[in-house]
Amino acid sequence: MTEQNLQTLLEKLHEELQHVESVDETGRDLLRGIDVEIRGLLDRSGESAGTSLTKSLQSALDHFEITHPKLTMAISEMLNALNNAGI
Repeated sequence: MTEQNLQTLLEKLHEELQHVESVDETGRDLLRGIDVEIRGLLDRSGESAGTSLTKSLQSALDHFEITHPKLTMAISEMLNALNNAGI
């Protein structure tokens, strides 16, 4: 995965996070943490995503799987890209 592809996926996921409404406290905490990690990665272009983001994304995927299908799809796409990159 190129840096540009990762950047595009991070931006897409970040945008999707901004459109999520009506979540419980656990979901809000998950989204807040992912948002902070994504902003950090976007600010530090050139650095690879760490396992922390992967774990956070997996937790969010499990939490939102039924209630937020569009968000789940964006998270799943990001996880697949990170897995394909060996992260």
